[in-house]
Amino acid sequence: MSKPSYRIPQPQRLRRITTSFAWIDHRLVRNGYLAVMTQQDQSLYLFLALAADRHGVSFYRKEKICDLLGLDFSAFQVARDRLITLGLLAFAPYSALTVNGFYQLLSIEGPAPDFAPMVPVPRHATARATEPTASLPAVADMATQLANAFRSV
Repeated sequence: MSKPSYRIPQPQRLRRITTSFAWIDHRLVRNGYLAVMTQQDQSLYLFLALAADRHGVSFYRKEKICDLLGLDFSAFQVARDRLITLGLLAFAPYSALTVNGFYQLLSIEGPAPDFAPMVPVPRHATARATEPTASLPAVADMATQLANAFRSV
């Protein structure tokens, strides 16, 4: 099947860079980050990208972000912590007494982490090395289920 020829559907409405501009790094898709991010992670990342300055830094209050994205504080906290764990975000509070601070979107370096090896294997699965390998698929299925559950948190 041949590739269709390039065409701009609405040339009269081309995007133009004006006073400010936000960008999303294509490596989120190519390096597998989008696949391990939850919808809340994606929503927070997009918002921070749109709100960031040229250094990737934004400083919206937690309450305002939650209000704009329709997140409760706990969902926001989980998404923020997951983005930090993924190496996509850094956070520095204004002071030790505040939950608000500076959010910095970080450069994307390397592939997304593979959470499947981080899933603990039950003790009984490793206790009997002489047991038939029939239990190994069950452990692999459980690891996959846990990894998928972690993605949807």
